[in-house]
Amino acid sequence: MSKKSQQPLGDTLKPFVAPFRVDGTSEFHLKSHKTSEKGGLDKDKGEKIIEANRKRLSDCQEKLYAQDNWSMLLVFQGMDAAGKDSAIKSVFDGINPQGCEVTSFKQPSTKELDHDFLWRSMIALPERGRIGIFNRSYYEECLVVRVHTEILGKQKIPKKLVTRNIWRERFEDISSMERYLARNGTVILKFFLNISREEQRERFLARLDEPAKNWKFSLADIAERKLWAKYQAAYQDMIRHTSARHAPWHVVPADHKWFARVVIGSTIVSALDRLDLRFPEVDKADRSEFKQVREALLAEEKGEGKVAKR
Repeated sequence: MSKKSQQPLGDTLKPFVAPFRVDGTSEFHLKSHKTSEKGGLDKDKGEKIIEANRKRLSDCQEKLYAQDNWSMLLVFQGMDAAGKDSAIKSVFDGINPQGCEVTSFKQPSTKELDHDFLWRSMIALPERGRIGIFNRSYYEECLVVRVHTEILGKQKIPKKLVTRNIWRERFEDISSMERYLARNGTVILKFFLNISREEQRERFLARLDEPAKNWKFSLADIAERKLWAKYQAAYQDMIRHTSARHAPWHVVPADHKWFARVVIGSTIVSALDRLDLRFPEVDKADRSEFKQVREALLAEEKGEGKVAKR
């Protein structure tokens, strides 16, 4: 066997994970992360990695489900047209839907507004053995709500609690919640799909030119583009204050969709691989029972054969 084939999976995928991981151990500046990075790959090589990661993920997900100890929470954030939907669809192509669930968070309902800002996310958390995918998440409360502060007025929070420290307080609440989940067996991976303003413009134009994608576009998207700088500042502050080893952010270069999928798939597979997932072992008592079941099934087959001969 060659040295390359013996190389641990984590080492093989590290070039597509480590450069984009932000875990709070060093200073973070969003501008230092390129949106058009390709990791030294071309698209053909990237597609091969994507396909290999799908097979690895399918195997890991099956063991995760069978072992029923760990759960995984994947958070996807990004500007409009960053590619969150298509990335989720591509990375999880062919994965058993029984072990995964995608939750998309839209504008809060009346019922949701009658609860704290984390409530609707908490009731959607993955069970043990499953992968939960949040397409947008509780982090919207530190992004769109921060950029559009008028939204706070609709959240029924007592006025004296809405202070200038509210964003720092929400960072603290989110970090505490994620720490709690990690301590109880939830692997948390957070992805910020980092797209350039020019690439977003090109994707918006493509949506207009393609009838099947017209439904994704609205004039509100253009209004949000004018707030680009405010969103970038909000993302930087959010990532800086909520990155941790137990809940790292991954700033994914998203101008090339195929490379974003390389990074996302590699990150997920590497994290699952570190769990050393295995199918549950069958004890001797069960094996003895299996023998009896086999004998009963074989006897049943012989009995059917006799009936057929008559």
